[in-house]
Amino acid sequence: MSDMLKRFVMKDDFLGRYERLVLDSVIPYQEKALQDEIPDAEKSHAVENFRQAARVIETGTCEGVFYGMVFQDSDVAKWLEAVAYSLALEKNPELEKRADEMIQLICRAQHKDGYLNTYFTVKEPDKRWTNLQEAHELYCAGHMIEAAVAYFETTGKTELLDCMVKMADHIYQHFIEEKAEGYPGHPEIELALMRLYRATGMEKYLELVRHFVDVRGVDADYFVKEAGKKGWQVWGMDPLDKEYAQNQAPIRELTEATGHAVRLVYLFTGVADLAQATGDESLIKACKRIWNNITQKRMYITGGIGSAFQGEAFTKDYHLPNDTAYAETCASVGLIFFAEKMLEIEKNGTYADVVERALYNTVLAGMQLDGQRFFYVNPLEVLPGISGEEVTHRHALPQRQKWFGCACCPPNVARLLTSIANYAWDYSDDVVYSHLYIGGELDLPEKNTRIEVRTEYPYENEITYVIYPEDRSRFTLAVRIPAWSEEAHIYLNGKSIFHKSGTQKECLLDHRVETREENGYVYIKKQFVRGDEIKLSLDMEPVRIFPNTKIAADSNKVAFMRGPLVYCVEGIDHQGDVLSLRVDSHAEPVMEAYRKDKALFGIAKMKIPGFRIEQTSELYTARRPKQERIMLTAIPYYAWGNRGLNEMRVWIPEI
Repeated sequence: MSDMLKRFVMKDDFLGRYERLVLDSVIPYQEKALQDEIPDAEKSHAVENFRQAARVIETGTCEGVFYGMVFQDSDVAKWLEAVAYSLALEKNPELEKRADEMIQLICRAQHKDGYLNTYFTVKEPDKRWTNLQEAHELYCAGHMIEAAVAYFETTGKTELLDCMVKMADHIYQHFIEEKAEGYPGHPEIELALMRLYRATGMEKYLELVRHFVDVRGVDADYFVKEAGKKGWQVWGMDPLDKEYAQNQAPIRELTEATGHAVRLVYLFTGVADLAQATGDESLIKACKRIWNNITQKRMYITGGIGSAFQGEAFTKDYHLPNDTAYAETCASVGLIFFAEKMLEIEKNGTYADVVERALYNTVLAGMQLDGQRFFYVNPLEVLPGISGEEVTHRHALPQRQKWFGCACCPPNVARLLTSIANYAWDYSDDVVYSHLYIGGELDLPEKNTRIEVRTEYPYENEITYVIYPEDRSRFTLAVRIPAWSEEAHIYLNGKSIFHKSGTQKECLLDHRVETREENGYVYIKKQFVRGDEIKLSLDMEPVRIFPNTKIAADSNKVAFMRGPLVYCVEGIDHQGDVLSLRVDSHAEPVMEAYRKDKALFGIAKMKIPGFRIEQTSELYTARRPKQERIMLTAIPYYAWGNRGLNEMRVWIPEI
């Protein structure tokens, strides 16, 4: 995966600011959080857990106690993975030294047989592998394997990789050679082992992934049997809730996205990767069924997934409440992982469209613009006094937090944003795929070519690719045409070679270039010469979005998008109140010019003609309320919650 990190240098005002923010601020901040050095923030203790585990290994005694979630190790792993990508982007000897020291500490906590998990080393040394449903051993191992592979690929250092190869071998021995029953409660090991397989070439890791995928749900009562044997629990999960654990049926028979949203997309990221590597058509079909169910019936307009606080879970088709939405940041990160693997199976723009939607909306909203606070939950409607307070809304916090006792989301955002080049570009079969529009330079040594991308996306509608081959170079550039763009044009050196209008698409004839459109990509094949310029022009008029009539929460409401960005209204722009706002169904929104400002760094606000409904002291009235014509102000969803405590709404009633 890290190959594109070394090929692509980002020079982008928008995502480039986030990359710089993660390098300069977020990674150091999260390191302090893991070391319990952030004042007034929830305690992590994650690094201290490794110190305690190392003492147990080295002295046989423990001077402290394990603190935190059973999966606390994974926070350190994801931070290390983000560090690995950051070192590929920019040399930082001091950070690398601290990461090396962290790795040395982690390896000191490993048992001679390869086992590594601080919870079981410090707190439950006699209970290894007895509670797969709750105890997250395989989940933690998966995240540390991902960190190890990333650190090896970006730095060439093998200490953590060697450590996690031993752990993977230990898992292989337990489940394959010793034929232990069971499968992960929280998937993650599957996608991680696929990365380890590709990094090492060891077929045993592919075999282990196939095993976990093949046995899951075949014995749907495994967790029930395990609960009857183990005699202990972490937090009392119900082994009978099979949909929550996605073990109600074998993976090849699943038809709907059910249960814990993060678990599902992590699981199917691994399944899709395995399917691509092995050509298993039955798994590919299962992946497509689940993908379609998520994106066509169970996904928020923001790319958020998981409608319910209870179980952080999917619910039913079209059940997408706004004020009680869970839409965990990690779930959208996992959806991006899943989409990227689906793109490897099939180059179809619908997958990249979802990557873009989830990234520019939910994932970016999951972090404060200054990188110092974070959302775990991403609601689409917030009412201070109810949100974050009432028992039904306690999870939907109206303001981001410094840290969390369960802190999976902040380092997930960091590792995604530092590796975004891997999702923006792909190169295979002599075709260069541009999935996302990010300014910068891509090096193609296979073609002795450099591609420069110039754009002010997502606020401007043009993306220009300038080709700089050392000599004439023949290859194909595949450029995504997003589904949200009603009109699209591609020009080669000023001459039109592609036009889209609604559902009509036309590749224009030119003897100098072969052009075809397929599955949301325009393929441009040419003997490129230095300075060849390909310009993509998209339709970025603000658009009114109407919900499916089956989405009860959005009846008679509309939302607004411009390009990939979902917009919302905040109380600070409307006398503190958004519930009284209505949209004029007969008037069109207009965009203000892009402006930089202190609070939001730089945004283009949307002005929407509408009304304010008269407020009354009566709970119900037979008198029609008066309405005052006003102009609503909307900002991008990713920027909400950066100007203090505020009401917020994405879906607005229309009259």
